[in-house]
Amino acid sequence: MTIAITGATGNIGGAVARALAAEGVPTRLLVREAARAPELPGAEVAVTTYADAHASERALAGVDVLLMVSGAEAPDRLDQHRTFVAAAAAAGVRHVVYTSFQGAAADSTFTLGRDHHWTEEAIRATGMTHTFLRDSFYLDFVEDLVGEDGVIRGPGGDGAMAAVARADVADVATAVLRDPAAHRDITYDLTGSEAITLAEAAATVAEVRGRDVRYHAETVEEAYASRQRWNPEPYLADAWVSTYTAIADGSLAAVSGDVERVTGRAPRTLRQVLEAPSA
Repeated sequence: MTIAITGATGNIGGAVARALAAEGVPTRLLVREAARAPELPGAEVAVTTYADAHASERALAGVDVLLMVSGAEAPDRLDQHRTFVAAAAAAGVRHVVYTSFQGAAADSTFTLGRDHHWTEEAIRATGMTHTFLRDSFYLDFVEDLVGEDGVIRGPGGDGAMAAVARADVADVATAVLRDPAAHRDITYDLTGSEAITLAEAAATVAEVRGRDVRYHAETVEEAYASRQRWNPEPYLADAWVSTYTAIADGSLAAVSGDVERVTGRAPRTLRQVLEAPSA
């Protein structure tokens, strides 16, 4: 079985590549620049981008199972995904493991969740078997929400999110790649073991870091206005604001046991993520 991994220079793809290499599993790492690919035993490198159909088909030739980590935020990300999925099917890939988003749907409150829905549909339409890893927001990102003044600002109301650690997503993906047949055509919701509010998240960051951190609930209008200082493209402003409105409306409050079901271990907490040596 030949396994290809995208995003090998990033957090999730890189962690999966390292875990499989440590187990002696050969892989093919698909990267944008060969020089940036991690040097791992048993790993070969192929260069492509999601938008390059011909390079992707060449890079995926002979691949049986593909870990497709969702691409970077871009206005044409869905088009890139569709191009890459079509190339995978043309190359003869049999099974795709795709990092999607919790509650992915055509009308997801979190606007980027809509890209994930249509990517899932594109994968299904090819006839390739699949495993969809629908990740909640990442616990690793929580601290990045804190502004320079120690305040998390956004229209999240009193809503809660069952955010998940990137490491847990990588562990699940690694387990699936070890035995993809056991996870054929299954969708997993990858969440933490509890749903936390932004106020609770701020309190945990404050305690672990020993600094004053708090949450301030903005209105939607205030959120758009406060983010204009970065002059974001409209799609990005919508994504930033809907990060919070998805929390507010309960879209991300559901807790799943799928991390433990697949890995045999309880998911990490925000405290554990913050206290990890790499944090």
